[in-house]
Order: sequence, then structure tokens, then C-alpha cells
Amino acid sequence: MIVWINGTFGAGKTSTARELTGILPDSTLFDPETIGDALRVLLPHKRLAEVSDYQDLPSWRRLVVDTAAALLAEVGGVLVVPMTLLRQEYRDEIFGGLAARRIPVRHVLLAPAETILRERIATREEPGAPQEVDLRVRRWAYEHIPAYRQALGWLTADAHVVDNGPLTVRETARRIAEAVRTDAAPVCDIVQTPEPVRETVAAGVLLFDDRDRVLLVDPTYKPGWEFPGGVVEAGEAPACAGVREVAEELGLTLDGSPRLLVVDWEPPQHPAYGGLRLLFDGGRLSAAEIAALRLPGPELRAWRFVTEPEAAGLLPPHRYERLRWSLRARERAHPLYLEAGRPSP
Repeated sequence: MIVWINGTFGAGKTSTARELTGILPDSTLFDPETIGDALRVLLPHKRLAEVSDYQDLPSWRRLVVDTAAALLAEVGGVLVVPMTLLRQEYRDEIFGGLAARRIPVRHVLLAPAETILRERIATREEPGAPQEVDLRVRRWAYEHIPAYRQALGWLTADAHVVDNGPLTVRETARRIAEAVRTDAAPVCDIVQTPEPVRETVAAGVLLFDDRDRVLLVDPTYKPGWEFPGGVVEAGEAPACAGVREVAEELGLTLDGSPRLLVVDWEPPQHPAYGGLRLLFDGGRLSAAEIAALRLPGPELRAWRFVTEPEAAGLLPPHRYERLRWSLRARERAHPLYLEAGRPSP
């Protein structure tokens, strides 16, 4: 199990995590900041200059999951992880990756009042560091308060909140330990999608409203928005898989077989294996059908109809290209074969 202690810089995550490892039986401290330190040494300066935070590196997020899984396999018990996660898509990627490895996560947010937080930042010192480093760390912490404030909406909905403003570090750790023991800090409800071990075939279905906007869904277990759909099971026809996934994800039963729009070969890109991705036209939904749409809590957090330009800002680039060509195929009533999101010559 992992106890992930979240909160903005200066909230007291690391000191609380150290204290918590002395309270929770069989617990080990794992600070993902050490992975960031290693990547600063390992990666070329040119690559590091392209990001402002090591969390923006896909390798960091992947290594956090892999290292946590390796540590738990080595020592067992509980990993206590003090790490700020303010971007929901990074939380989805990391927690989803852990869920795929059957590792339960209890998400705790330290949320002192902002006045107390600023007071703590003002007196924060890095042990043994020169004064200019202290000033740089404080400035970094202050600069992240607006992003933290903006993230509070999803953070407070996702995590067990502990107001540690009036608490000592010891009291905060005891409060978390009690929340873990009593399930007041529950295991994150994320669908456990096994990681593929070979190329896969996946089927998605495009659904439209009366303005020809397309429906996208927001998975809880991976970053970015997606089309309704999923992996085709052994012995299952892709069109049937798309219909099944729409019923499971949205509570919507499609009449008949949806029409094929594109077949896209997605090349392997480590750690993904790639495979065939098919998109079908599920047709235009009536107002009654839209009103009846329902989401499964552990798998999807939201759905929305979007225009093609709006989809460009929500979908990862390769999925957007697949959507773009699917819409062209729909206009022409002629399916397309794609490779890596582009029509094959």
C-alpha cells in the first residue's frame, strides 16, 4: 500500500512523512524528489531546458511508478510518499499506473490555511544550504501557491484533507495514521487496468449531439481525455467491443452495429506496445439519450460534447489526429486506414 502525502511546497509533507514512518508498522519512506535529482544528472541539458519542472518529464512520472512498485516488491509493507501533485493529469497517470500494478493508494492532502503556509515558507531553511539557496526555495514555494489554490477543487474531492495548520508534525502524522487505520482516508477508487504485455486492438465509438459535437470522456486512471471504448477482448469482434464499452462506460445501449471510420496502426513507443486502434460512428444521440448518460465512478470522472477545435485542447496529439481523420471519413462516408494518426499513401 502507498500513503501519498500531497500538498503545496511548505505544507510539511516531508517532515510529516518521516514522522509517519515511525508510527505506521512496516513503513518505508520513498521521496520521488530523488528521482528528479537523478534525472538532472542523467538527462542531457538540452532536454532539461525544455521543462520548468521535472514532473513535466514523462520519464520522471514513469520512474516514480516503477520505483514504487520495485520498492514494495523488495520490502513490502507501506510506502509513505511525500510529493506535491498539483496537475490532475499527472495524478491520473501515476495513480493509474500504480493501480495497474494492483498497488492501492491512500491519498492525503495537507491543507494549512494560506496565512500559516506563508509564515512557514518565510522561515523555511534548507539544512546546510547557503542563504541564496534558502531564498530560491522560498521564492519557488511562493510562486506555486496560485497553482495550488487553483488545484484545490480537484484535490479536496480526491484526497482525504488534513488541516495541519494548528497541528505539530507529530500530531499530523498521528492524524494520518488514524485515518489510514479507520479507512477515513480510503483507498483511491481507480479502475485497475492491467498493463498490456503485447500489441493490443482497441475499439472506440464516436457519439454526436444535434450540433455535431463529439462526446469525449475523462478517465480517472490515465492523463488526457478519450473516446468511449476500450481494448477488444479475446474472441470479440471490434465493433461489438465498442458497443459493449459504450454500455459499460455511459449506460447507453446502441442499436445495431456502428459504422467503421478509421483503422489506425499505433506504433510501439516504450513503455507502450501500440497496436490497432479502430474508431466507429455511433451516430447522433437524442436529447433523451444524452440526459440518461451515466458514468462509472472508478473509471470516468466526466463527459462532455466538444467541437473539433475544442478537442484539440483536450486530447493528446495522437488521439486528436485520429479524431480529425475520423471526422473527415464521416463527412466522406468512406473509412480510412491510418498509420500513427496519418492516412497511409
